[in-house]
Amino acid sequence: MMQRVGGWAGVAIGLGGVLLLAPMACAQDAPPDKAKIDAGETVYSTYCAVCHGDNLVSTGQFPNLRRLTAKDREKFETTVRNGRNQMPPWKDVLSDAQIEQAWSYIRANAYEK
Repeated sequence: MMQRVGGWAGVAIGLGGVLLLAPMACAQDAPPDKAKIDAGETVYSTYCAVCHGDNLVSTGQFPNLRRLTAKDREKFETTVRNGRNQMPPWKDVLSDAQIEQAWSYIRANAYEK
C-alpha cells in the first residue's frame, strides 16, 4: 500500500513541476508585443543606432545586432549593462524596462526568429 501512495506522490510532484514550468514555456512562445517593440525602436534609435546603425543596419565596425538569437539574451543584457570592449556600460542610463524593449525590437528584426 505504501508503494502505491509513494507512486501517486511521485506523479503529483512530477505533474506539479510540469504545471509550474508551463507558464515559462508559454511565455517564450508568446506573440510579439507590438507596443514593446515600438518602444524598443525608440530606445534603439536614441541610444544604440549611433554605433550599431539605423534600423539595425551595422556599418561593420560594431556587431550586427540582427544576428542575435534568442540564446544570446543573457549575453546581450550583460553587455548592455556592463559594457564590453568599445561599448560603454549603460546600467546607469537605461532601465531594465528599456533594455527589455530594446531586446524586443532587436529580436523582432533579427535574421533568426
